[in-house]
Amino acid sequence: MTVQTRKPFNGKHMTAILVAGFGVVLAVNVTMATLASTTFGGIVVENSYVASQDFNRWLDEAAKEKALGWRLEARRGAEGRVVVDLEVAPSILRQAQDERGGVNSPAINPAQAELVEAPAVHTKLTAIARHPLGRLPDTALTFRREGGHWISTRPLPAGRWTLRFDVETEGRQWRTEQEIGA
Repeated sequence: MTVQTRKPFNGKHMTAILVAGFGVVLAVNVTMATLASTTFGGIVVENSYVASQDFNRWLDEAAKEKALGWRLEARRGAEGRVVVDLEVAPSILRQAQDERGGVNSPAINPAQAELVEAPAVHTKLTAIARHPLGRLPDTALTFRREGGHWISTRPLPAGRWTLRFDVETEGRQWRTEQEIGA
């Protein structure tokens, strides 16, 4: 029978364990810090307490805007300009025409009505383009009506953007947000 002898646990072994353990912790911390700083776009609101004071009002406005049933689709067009297709409920347009003419029309549920293109005469469409990672400054966009579409008056730099649209037509205001890619 042969007897195997073990090498005794010494300071070199302990040093290797400590270095490996702290190396793993350091690698995880550096990885997480890098991911956090490269994927977060920055401040969502300047002051969360002040923003919380308006939260219920924002929810009410969002519910009213959703009830309008409007639809907006944005895409990148020629020369980097943003092309928007905007459709609104015809009941809103009819009601506004009746109000101008002094005629009362029965209320129509916008969600049940078919949508039509927003008229260029009484519609204002603007947007703020925010870079999701905060690397580029916000860009304000205005739009003009061309050939059945709304087209931005200036190009949007290449990349991924979050567009916050503000539509005003016939005294009604609607906001929506949409991402647009390269």
